[in-house]
Amino acid sequence: MHTKTVAQLAQGLQQGEFSSVELTTAYLERIEKLDGQVNAYVTVTAEQALVAARAADARIKAGTAGPLTGIPIAHKDIFCTDGVRTSCGSKMLDNFVAPYDATVVSRFKEAGVVMLGKTNMDEFAMGSSNETSYYGPVRNPWDLNAVPGGSSGGSAAVVAARLAAASTGTDTGGSIRQPAALCGITGLKPTYGLVSRYGMIAFASSLDQAGPMAQSAEDCAIMLGAMAGFDKRDSTSLERSVPDYRAGLNNPLAGLKIGLPKEYFGEGLDAGVARVVEAAIAEYKKLGAEVIEISLPNTHLAVPVYYVVAPAECSSNLSRFDGVRFGYRCEDPKDLMDLYKRSRGEGFGPEVKRRIMIGTYVLSAGYYDAYYLKAQKARQLISNDFKSAFEQVDVIMGPTAPTVAFNLGEKSSDPVTMYLSDIYTIAANLAGLPGMSIPAGFVGNRPVGLQLIGNYFDEARLLNVAHQYQQVSDWHSRLPDGFK
Repeated sequence: MHTKTVAQLAQGLQQGEFSSVELTTAYLERIEKLDGQVNAYVTVTAEQALVAARAADARIKAGTAGPLTGIPIAHKDIFCTDGVRTSCGSKMLDNFVAPYDATVVSRFKEAGVVMLGKTNMDEFAMGSSNETSYYGPVRNPWDLNAVPGGSSGGSAAVVAARLAAASTGTDTGGSIRQPAALCGITGLKPTYGLVSRYGMIAFASSLDQAGPMAQSAEDCAIMLGAMAGFDKRDSTSLERSVPDYRAGLNNPLAGLKIGLPKEYFGEGLDAGVARVVEAAIAEYKKLGAEVIEISLPNTHLAVPVYYVVAPAECSSNLSRFDGVRFGYRCEDPKDLMDLYKRSRGEGFGPEVKRRIMIGTYVLSAGYYDAYYLKAQKARQLISNDFKSAFEQVDVIMGPTAPTVAFNLGEKSSDPVTMYLSDIYTIAANLAGLPGMSIPAGFVGNRPVGLQLIGNYFDEARLLNVAHQYQQVSDWHSRLPDGFK
């Protein structure tokens, strides 16, 4: 059962081939047997999962089930889950049990989904390798010596290892797409504001966006249908009707205009990754698409802009973690200032501290105009590049990451090199555009992802473009040795 996609599992449940209880039990047994190798789960909610599975079976029997009823998935441990620890991969929240559900979680509950547990992640979503987690690094199921990418590395690994049928992730600068690429799965970052951020612990509020991670584009379409929609509790949520994202999956691609940014195929791109991406684009030509070279001239500004804007917002968002109201508190503080200093000093890890310090600096008097304001102006230039590009093409393609998964520990002592792992993904977040990564092949035994970037609210087209490629390739259905 674990080899089936969400769509196939839903069909099996509806036709009575197996029950949700049987399916959930099978996944829980796989988690118990295999998760020790990858460290992808922080919390496994076995009892709650079986209760939800029994309720799902009752809904299926009563004929009131939806396309996700009874499907076992995992949530990134950044989403608040009522009565379940929500750690954000940090010592700071190791003892925090959320008193409510994030909107994403509650919408999946309403859909009848079974939550298997919460997945490991870079601390407060800050990282590109899932090595900053308080609970230790996640390992890539394709090569246990390699990183899975970050920050949604646990969510990517559980899908790649088939320890969940699908998962949720968040993407602030590539944190759905980059781990999806490195783990050989499909991941979608929706348009900013399409999915509610309520109950999703904030890192950088103008960039954060939740999205689905699964085997296939069809699975992501099913999940996005449940996740998307207006939420009055989120001030950045957009009032738009939710389309049927599956309706156009089988539309032909004849006449589709694909833009290839020349900036994505230059220095820094691994030759093996380039060959795989070029082969995937050749398949799109066979499917009737037209390929056009385009330019995104301000691409080189994306990383420096991001590492001013994101730390600035994180320094503000993380000021609430002070040892007073919830989360970690130091032992025997001498006074209030000692409580603040030691609780934050002991509760946060090195990468989080680094970004808080950078963010506080760029927002400080005398430096705000020189750094933060200038970064916001450059952010607009990046957005304008995409606006011009989409006047010529329907979708933009290129590599998701410049290399395949690197080895554990290889870049952890060099933050700047680590930050460059997201060089192709960050711009979509700065512009608020939707982006996807789909499996396109391998370099050695490590997966390569093809990135698709669409215009605002063009998720249906992205899913269609991805699905058509997955009809003529099998990269998305391959399983790593040891997890078959």
